[in-house]
Amino acid sequence: MKILRTLLLLLASAPALALPLPGESPHQSIGVVNCASSMCHGAVAPWKESNILHNEYSTWLRLDKHAGAYQLLFNDDSKRIAKKLGLAKPAHEEKICLDCHAHNPAHEKRGGRFSITDGVSCEGCHGPAEKWVESHTEPDATHARNVQEGLYPTDQPVAMAKLCVSCHFGNENKLVTHRIMGAGHPRLSFDLDTFANFQPPHYKIDADWKERKGSYDGVRLWAIGQGVAVQSLLTTLAHPTRGRDGLFPELVLFDCHACHHPMSAQRWQPRLGIGPGKIRLNDANLLMLRNIVKALYPAYAPGFTAQAQRLHQTIAGEADWQQQDALKEAKKLTAMVEQQLRLFEKRRFTNNDLKAILNELVAEGIADSYSDYAGAEQAYMAIAGVASHLQKAGGFSVERARQINAVLGSMRTALASDEKYQPAAFKAELLKLRQLTGTPAANTPAARPAVKPS
Repeated sequence: MKILRTLLLLLASAPALALPLPGESPHQSIGVVNCASSMCHGAVAPWKESNILHNEYSTWLRLDKHAGAYQLLFNDDSKRIAKKLGLAKPAHEEKICLDCHAHNPAHEKRGGRFSITDGVSCEGCHGPAEKWVESHTEPDATHARNVQEGLYPTDQPVAMAKLCVSCHFGNENKLVTHRIMGAGHPRLSFDLDTFANFQPPHYKIDADWKERKGSYDGVRLWAIGQGVAVQSLLTTLAHPTRGRDGLFPELVLFDCHACHHPMSAQRWQPRLGIGPGKIRLNDANLLMLRNIVKALYPAYAPGFTAQAQRLHQTIAGEADWQQQDALKEAKKLTAMVEQQLRLFEKRRFTNNDLKAILNELVAEGIADSYSDYAGAEQAYMAIAGVASHLQKAGGFSVERARQINAVLGSMRTALASDEKYQPAAFKAELLKLRQLTGTPAANTPAARPAVKPS
């Protein structure tokens, strides 16, 4: 038994396999047209009595915004952004744009039927199909073998999160920089569960899916998405070149509204332990992650919170500041985040877990932690998502769910304009929500054991 425990600890502490993202795969992309046959994935309607819907391509083409991502590069906004940035080519030909608005492998990795105009195509998410397009239809085909042949494992939450984060948040290799945003690109935020629910479904989670890929847990997906987003933020911050823009740090990693607000607006709050007028790291995802840690692993929470605070203070110069010191603190926090991701991957999120997380999210706002728009926006998506999953699991009565949804509608109204955001109005809705959700029994130590990673 002791040997078994040791092996389990070693497995839990082992780093996740570093899989290349689809655009960086060594395999060849053969083109979405190879998936479009009505006998493959191009049927106009789902097949009956089949484990595969067979209309995945049709759903993507008609309903999925990823299919139109490339075409956005021809609109007036994209043209203006390209012009302001002084790009040598139009947006639809520039790598800086194509890396996220299309599946953009190296030219030597493009097959004869590949077309960049397909946008974020099947292979952009599921990986270049050169090695598995034929074998995945064989009677003895397995998901594990397909992954070995280059299929990207979107069923694995961390892998899925890293893929989605790479465009919807950015990483050290591709990033919507402050310069790109200054030229007109919209501000980005990331919530994996919310975004996944916005997607038109092109798979069904039935017994066959679960047997091949395991259980699907939306809250676990959200939690892992928050962790990966924080991981990406910190890795980019610590990157020797990507983390800086000339003399300045890369400002897209920091809170937009710390600078972009009227000079007359007195919006500074002391919650981060740094003085007014200081540049603040965008901690919206970090706030969510901290609440998950507090809810699920309370013994670990003080150290995690203290390290996040230390990073904020070092960056802002409240502690003795040297660039290498800030990067050191970022790397320490990154290691903590990686520990949490390993725990999230293995955890089965119960109703008590959901109630505890919801309670922490609401309490955080009542304690004035959502004074910044980005944090409030992230909190709204998180609260709405967790409440929805809890409702589906029978955690609320129909009437209570109706009341909660009404408050969520008012919270959304409070977030209608980032420039007009009033923290007090958002907090007032959170106070109403606390009356509806209450303090769950899951907050007691007996209900949720204090587990601290080694």
